Amino acid sequence: MTALVTGIGIASPIGSGVGPYWDAALGGTRGISPITRFDAAKYRVRLAGEVRDFEPAELLPTRLMPQTDHMTRMSLVAAEWALADAGVRPAELPEYEMAVVTGATAGGYDFGQRELQKLWGLGPDHVSTYQSFAWFYAVNTGQISIRHGMRGPGAVIVTEQSSGLDAVGHARRQLRKGSRVAVTGGIDSSLCPWAWVAHLVAGQLSERDDPASAYLPFDASACGHVPGEGGALLVLETAESAAQRGAARCYGEIAGYAATFGSRREDSAPALGRAAALALADAGMTAADIDVVFADAAGQPALDETEARVIAELFGPHGVPVTAPKTMTGRLYAGGAALDLATALLAITHDQIPPTVNVRDVPERYRIDLVREARSLPVRAALVLSRGRGGFCSAVVAREYSTVRSAR
Repeated sequence: MTALVTGIGIASPIGSGVGPYWDAALGGTRGISPITRFDAAKYRVRLAGEVRDFEPAELLPTRLMPQTDHMTRMSLVAAEWALADAGVRPAELPEYEMAVVTGATAGGYDFGQRELQKLWGLGPDHVSTYQSFAWFYAVNTGQISIRHGMRGPGAVIVTEQSSGLDAVGHARRQLRKGSRVAVTGGIDSSLCPWAWVAHLVAGQLSERDDPASAYLPFDASACGHVPGEGGALLVLETAESAAQRGAARCYGEIAGYAATFGSRREDSAPALGRAAALALADAGMTAADIDVVFADAAGQPALDETEARVIAELFGPHGVPVTAPKTMTGRLYAGGAALDLATALLAITHDQIPPTVNVRDVPERYRIDLVREARSLPVRAALVLSRGRGGFCSAVVAREYSTVRSAR
């Protein structure tokens, strides 16, 4: 069974929609800036990647506004964009043959904070009845399913930063079990004081106030990451379904996927290396077949060195271009790896690799070819890596579909 990506929907700090995002990514647009969503002056971390060109009231029915968190609103819009991009009309397909699988880290933090404030300040009678599900980590899957009448398999995968790739891997599994179309990937947002405290406790954030130096993965002066919001949702479809519909577009194939787990107390290299090797094996490919690696790019010296070692051992020193476009957006949690995968598919489509911005001083011992300016070259296959806190490691191989390049 061949799993094709026929549609993409993107909400990101550097642009929403496939075209605006791709242009911004190739141009090295910087989307990290001081937080405007709340007053962050009293917090140690004051930068984030915010989605600022998103007006949900203009894009969604009024009835959905009171019952949804900002994260879910972005997810609903991105799902609609992805379906439209694919030319999929859910009403014309068997409702039980359409799946929805999304990734999540927690749920509707912003909605939950507002209702907790009402509970504390006004009393229980003032808490929205929608609090019962708007905060829930599975809410994006549920709302997308309901809105589009997609009654097939539904799931949410919660593996922190790896969630977006794991959701795609699970969606591909559902296609193998009989679904013909799946909406999958991840959109996340946790830019409110309640969530911010949780981010700070983790101890992995950069405390620098200069957006140009706050998040520097693989740089000698790396000091943590900057959070962001947004991500990507994909329409994953069997080749048979795409052919039957006469799909006008195919971004590529999800050729391989693997997930591994390593203890947070140990070197993560073995687990990450296994995930990469297993994803390649699942695709029936070798390291020599990969044209670019989209790195997890933790922004912490120890984790960066671990990832660089895995890449150098698998591909050889400086053996493959490595990029981390998330330096433009911040790390988007469940949305980050999904956006990396969407970006990898666009790189395959356009034969261009977007840059890793701001990074200037890559230690020689890392032995990686980090792409710091947009690079044009044939891209037939990409490896996307992701790690989630707690030991989660995931990898996806995306490659061009054999009929696509001949038609270009």
